[in-house]
Amino acid sequence: MSIQTADICDTHREKVEVADGLFNHFGKVKSFSGPIHTVKVYEDNVLVKKALQTIPEGSVLVVDGGGSRKCALLGDNLAQIAVTRKLAGIIVYGCIRDSAQINGMDIGIFALGTNPLKSNKQGKGQENVPVQFAGVNIEPGFHLYGDEDGILISEDQLF
Repeated sequence: MSIQTADICDTHREKVEVADGLFNHFGKVKSFSGPIHTVKVYEDNVLVKKALQTIPEGSVLVVDGGGSRKCALLGDNLAQIAVTRKLAGIIVYGCIRDSAQINGMDIGIFALGTNPLKSNKQGKGQENVPVQFAGVNIEPGFHLYGDEDGILISEDQLF
C-alpha cells in the first residue's frame, strides 16, 4: 500500500509527530508503514540482526544507533533478511553500507548516511525500548509512516 505523509498530515495532524529531516532514503520502496519495533545500540549491530530475524512481517524496525557515523549498522546482507521476511521498512539513526546493492532491493530504508566500516559484534544494547531522536518519541507498538517527504510517528494506526 502506498502512503503519502503529506496527506496523513493534512488529515491527522493532531495525531502525528514529524521527524526532523535528517535522513536519506535507500532502497526501491519509496513509502512504507507499519507497527514499530525498536533496538537501541551503539556501533554494534548484533541486536539489529536479531530483530530483523524475529519481528513480525509488516513491521518497521527502528534502530537508535545514537547518531553515530563511525560505522554501519546495516548492510546488504541484513537488508536481504528484511526483504525475505517481508518487513515494511527500516529506520537507522546511524549509517548503512552497501548502499548501491540496497538501492536495488525491494525495501525502504532511511538512515543518516553511509559508512563502509562494519560495526562491532558484542551484542550490547536494548530491545523494544522507547527511543528519542530526530525530535520525536518512538515507542514500540506505535506506527511509523515514511515516504520521500518524511517520517511520521503516531500512537495510533491511522489506516
